[in-house]
Amino acid sequence: MNAQYYQQQPGQIMPEPPNVNSTKDHLYLKDALSWELTTMKMIHHGARNCTDPEIRDYMDRAGQMHQMHYQILLNHLNPANAANH
Repeated sequence: MNAQYYQQQPGQIMPEPPNVNSTKDHLYLKDALSWELTTMKMIHHGARNCTDPEIRDYMDRAGQMHQMHYQILLNHLNPANAANH
């Protein structure tokens, strides 16, 4: 794409993000994946050791949410998905 396409005047809204992942974007996504994975593991461990079924259910749902976030982030790193964006 033309470099001018990505230049933005102050106060203007970009119609959509550029279809480019910079090195900084890539590193941020890797960090976010790590955070989501760590959170999933901690919640799973806590849910397995919880005796209250209501709290265990809540923790399982929270773990599923983090797993979904992990998958979304992973899709952003997959080059095969670049054509779909």
